[in-house]
Amino acid sequence: MKFRRTLLALSLSVAMIAMSGTVGAEDGNADRGKVLGYTCHGCHGVPDYKNAYPNYSVPKLGAQHGAYLQAALKEYRDQNRSHPTMFAQASSLSDQDRADIAAYFSTATPIPSGQVQGTPPAVTQTCVACHGNDGVSKVADYPSLAGQYPDYIEQALHAYKSGKRKNPIMAGFAAGLSDADIQAIGAFFGQQKGLCSTDQVLKHGKCQ
Repeated sequence: MKFRRTLLALSLSVAMIAMSGTVGAEDGNADRGKVLGYTCHGCHGVPDYKNAYPNYSVPKLGAQHGAYLQAALKEYRDQNRSHPTMFAQASSLSDQDRADIAAYFSTATPIPSGQVQGTPPAVTQTCVACHGNDGVSKVADYPSLAGQYPDYIEQALHAYKSGKRKNPIMAGFAAGLSDADIQAIGAFFGQQKGLCSTDQVLKHGKCQ
């Protein structure tokens, strides 16, 4: 319990620092981002598309926070997240390119259910402090998890635990998780309503 309180306090402190230096999605041009982000649909916009080796669902981007999307692209560029294809894509983008792409995908509005679906596993008590009780984060630098593919959430947590994703907060949290914990987190947030599949943004410009 003491570890979780310390982790929460550190998480909130990092969030405040991050927000002070983040270029907001409102500084991006969504129309330009739609053009730049067209290549993103080649993987993210294909229903049920899977990453190979390891095998997991390519994540939903619709209605994700713009500030988080920018940060994620930068982490791929800096190889703080290990993924050859995303490294190649992110390395070609300028700061403005990232802001524009983030603005485009974040223009879709998340669809919260208005209530938490199911019973939150005890292990999610720390998650909700940053990611929201229903998985719709109120802090732009933290990703919304609601409606994300469960196997993608699991993959991300395993990557933080193994060090393939370099983030001191998430590494500290993931280090104490069992495989059963990780599966429970993915299943819980995956059943919430929020993010939408990326092809909906292309077809409708919003989550439906």
